[in-house]
Amino acid sequence: MKILREEDYSVSNWSGGKTTEIAIRPEGAKYADRGFLWRISSASVELPESDFTSLPDYDRLITPLEGSMQLEHFKEDAESAQMSKTEPVLLEPFDIHCFDGADKTRSKGKCTDFNLMLRKGKCRGTLTPILHDSARNGPEEYTPEPGVEALLIFCVRGSAVMVISGSLVQLVEREALLLEKEEAEALRLALSEGSALIAAAIYSL
Repeated sequence: MKILREEDYSVSNWSGGKTTEIAIRPEGAKYADRGFLWRISSASVELPESDFTSLPDYDRLITPLEGSMQLEHFKEDAESAQMSKTEPVLLEPFDIHCFDGADKTRSKGKCTDFNLMLRKGKCRGTLTPILHDSARNGPEEYTPEPGVEALLIFCVRGSAVMVISGSLVQLVEREALLLEKEEAEALRLALSEGSALIAAAIYSL
């Protein structure tokens, strides 16, 4: 179990803004080397239109945390080498979208997003928003699928109290909790009113 705070994150520039790397595996791997197994990050999209970095060896999951974004994917046909454009996908906060990192992807709209990158053929993953519902009494529930290898809970806003095998942990905005295997399956959590978390779960293939 590891609590991650702002000082633990790595910040870098990309063509459309700044990227905050929250976690990467193997630990110490460099994003620029393209040898990582998985990576979790949050990026600011500061231009009205921008092109995503090509990542042909990775599957990607993305969601806006603030603002909205429209994505267009351009896929190359292996036989004709012609590019075809998919229908634009409009994403509002906490809408989850999966796509192939090999696609040429264009983004429209300024926002802050949350990304999960997964090495093809090595692992798979999910993104799950955990949002406080003021109409409900008691804690929100979240349980990853059995067999989870790693689970990262990121606090988007507000705060949350979590219990992992008897240990009490509190997260506030921009903090994250990284759990491994059995720890992840033992997670219990409660959100304060108006809070929002997002869970990134990684599974081996």
